[in-house]
Amino acid sequence: MGKKQSPEFREIVTVVLKLLCILTTISTSVSIQQEGGGAEELISSSPKKWEERVIEVEGGLESIIWIVQLSDLHFSVHHPERALDFKKIVGPALKMINPSLVLITGDLTDGKSKDLLTMKQNEVEWIEYQNVMEDVARRSGLDKRIFYDLRGNHDNFGVPEIGGSSDFFSKYSINGQFGRKGNVNSVTVETGDRKHLFVGLDSTMSTGVRGPTNLFGHPTDQLLAEIDSQLSQWDSQKGKPTTKISFGHFPLSFSALSQSQKSLKDVFLKHSISAYLCGHLHTRFGKNLKRHHLSNENFLSSLEFFQLNMHPKPSESAKNCSSQAPPLKEFWEWEMGDWRKSRAMRIMAVDKGHVSYLDIDFKTGTKTTIVLPTFPLDSRFMLTSSFHQMYECQHMVPLSFETIRCIVFSISPIMSVVARIYDTRPGSPHLIMETTMAKFVRDVSRGDIYAAAWNYKAFEDPSPDRFWLQIEVTDAMGRSTLSELRPFSVNGLNAKISWTWKEFFVMGCQWAALYYPIFWSAIYLMLSILVIPKICLIFSKEQYSYKTSSCEKGLITCIAWGLQDLCRIPVVCFGILGYLIYLISCPWLIGQVFTDSENRGYMTYMGWVVKTVKDSEKHEYIGSPDIMVVVLSHLFSVVIPSILVAGALATERGIYKEHFLSLSRKKEDDDDSSQKNKRSVKYDNQGHGISKFLFVERLFRKILLVACLAICWKHFMVSINSTLLYVHIMSAKKVCIASHHIVVANSIILLES
Repeated sequence: MGKKQSPEFREIVTVVLKLLCILTTISTSVSIQQEGGGAEELISSSPKKWEERVIEVEGGLESIIWIVQLSDLHFSVHHPERALDFKKIVGPALKMINPSLVLITGDLTDGKSKDLLTMKQNEVEWIEYQNVMEDVARRSGLDKRIFYDLRGNHDNFGVPEIGGSSDFFSKYSINGQFGRKGNVNSVTVETGDRKHLFVGLDSTMSTGVRGPTNLFGHPTDQLLAEIDSQLSQWDSQKGKPTTKISFGHFPLSFSALSQSQKSLKDVFLKHSISAYLCGHLHTRFGKNLKRHHLSNENFLSSLEFFQLNMHPKPSESAKNCSSQAPPLKEFWEWEMGDWRKSRAMRIMAVDKGHVSYLDIDFKTGTKTTIVLPTFPLDSRFMLTSSFHQMYECQHMVPLSFETIRCIVFSISPIMSVVARIYDTRPGSPHLIMETTMAKFVRDVSRGDIYAAAWNYKAFEDPSPDRFWLQIEVTDAMGRSTLSELRPFSVNGLNAKISWTWKEFFVMGCQWAALYYPIFWSAIYLMLSILVIPKICLIFSKEQYSYKTSSCEKGLITCIAWGLQDLCRIPVVCFGILGYLIYLISCPWLIGQVFTDSENRGYMTYMGWVVKTVKDSEKHEYIGSPDIMVVVLSHLFSVVIPSILVAGALATERGIYKEHFLSLSRKKEDDDDSSQKNKRSVKYDNQGHGISKFLFVERLFRKILLVACLAICWKHFMVSINSTLLYVHIMSAKKVCIASHHIVVANSIILLES
């Protein structure tokens, strides 16, 4: 038996054990004081596939948080001015703005050769990116840990696997340096009365092929499950409401479906996020690359393929003013401009749940003062359904409606801030309200918040764009800065804004869903052109010819005659048919698809079939629908025009043949020697008609010859570029070229018939 322990000894042991528990707890949670921003970041070290952080922003209930977004930097060894301008402009701008977060949404480097034909990772560009970001963080005075960067498709060109020798993102990016290796990273910015959850996602290909067939985001079911989990991390905790925002590289129109046919849109609508921030498209397609997504069971199935307007038409739903009512399922998708050419930066603010943003153009130089109105919201880009429900349920209207608010960033002291409201009902805007805004006292931020009381009920109106807000700021140097004149609606109605055709093309069309319908429609159209006229020739008694088309002079008759004439030339008809069968059943391209690998893959209309460096198993049909940029371009710019030109040549051949056969018959019938003089006059007239016919005939032939040469040149250039893109001279492409040039050659031979 051991000696009996005293109570004092047991007490000492208990104290020691408690101390050990406390030390263990402390070791699993690190508290970091954010430099210059008055924010505290708590980093959880729990072993998860994603990163979780909480940044506590000091301030009272009036706190507003703001973040900065940058996208599509495209640092390139061939364009050093992109990195130089970024270093010169962004560091001082961030110092003035002092955001809670800095989000860089993809395409950090360019990964292209000077002639734009070789697309692969360049380590020199990644080293430059790392050095520039170190300099920007130092000059801005911000903690580097509030920077979050993501992969874009350019950062994934030719990367066979994450963590491999050509995966420079994991080595040189900010996320890589801080060990944020998962495809989902979340951070929460917390104020006195609200949580702001930001969830970043990387949906690039897990096996990154080289461009141009690396264009779409490819979310997997596992990625969607992780996003779903991260967006719901605060749902079980009562108390502070949560504003949810997600950010990634690819717009939803350029994101494929998962294996189970689920999409990012489904997850975002489920959690009623406020906004999805993305990049990828730059500004060459337009500046209104925004889209309002709304869950609506009455939507037509066609909206799975395209959305005609920026604002979908909401369904009529019963008003539910219960405090337990679920949030309306809607969110905004805001694609921003690029740094590559536009030198764009976005500031996004969340003011008591109201999300607003401002896109800044630095092409004209640095800014001394920036004004971002945070309330009332721009009626063109607000969550109208939720806002309108607040308006209808008057008891739900929060105190945030009672003031006009804005944030002012400036390098100089601010002397005055004035809000002006204009009424556009008379036709031209005229001033109806002008008020001086007062500053909230905040010692922890370089951004100043200004507010002015107003009677918001005086501006209730069924028109969403009758009233417009503008704020003027004057600094100590006497410089005046005006905010953008923007419409607002306290009723929660949205002002309509239309896409241009280019904006609709890239934002309104769901290309992942449209690819196969477009592809098979084109194939069936071409097969119909070849097969249906042939069947009519065999089984139908009605045969179309030059005579019938001349008599009836109908468009359908002329087309039917031309297609039947094409089917009367077996070499051309079966040549095209064989080529179409080849495109459906055989490889289009064979080449090197990774940056540093001798492994080659081949591409069909369904995608690439490749092997990675360390994996002996095949990855079948990756890069779909990315390969549509090659497939649809070839079908619509080469194959279909070739068939149409071949049909036109067959038609021209038939016209020429019929014309001279008719002249021959007239000559044989006219053998009366007593009409010799009249016949001479008639032949003179016929000679004039023949000359006119030959002139038109030669002109038509020349036009068709130019069309044939244009198609040959287009196909030749695409083939050469594809060869350079994938290094190896592709045998399958040679077969394609040979097959197709037989078709074009046979068409040209018809010119001499």
